[in-house]
Amino acid sequence: MSTIFSKIIAGEIPAHKVAETNEFLAFLDISPLAEGHVLVIPKKEVDYLFDIDDETYLGLQMFAKIVAKGIKKAIPCKKVGVAVIGLEVPHAHIHLIPMNRVDDMNFARPKLSPTQEELAATAEKITEALKEVTHRD
Repeated sequence: MSTIFSKIIAGEIPAHKVAETNEFLAFLDISPLAEGHVLVIPKKEVDYLFDIDDETYLGLQMFAKIVAKGIKKAIPCKKVGVAVIGLEVPHAHIHLIPMNRVDDMNFARPKLSPTQEELAATAEKITEALKEVTHRD
């Protein structure tokens, strides 16, 4: 079940990573709804979020919570919204989206088209904020 996410995990496709552990990866969506839109995935290839084993599922949710705190610190927003759609890529993933209005989570609206430089700058902001949130260097 090789997907674009599997290729990102393997380093075959570049991504703007913001956080990574042995089990999970968080990276910027290249067609975001808002600046700071991050995808959080398990490195284990599973299509459907609710088919993930309990330990991995709980770990993914905790990882997403930490990443969301970094996003909130780095990107001005009222809250970080959470969405699980899972139809576009057959690899379980969670969308973390900075939001100020409910409409910020509307996947039917046009996506942004940031440059690679803009994505890199956003990833750096979130990565630095995560260091502060987790007290790591």
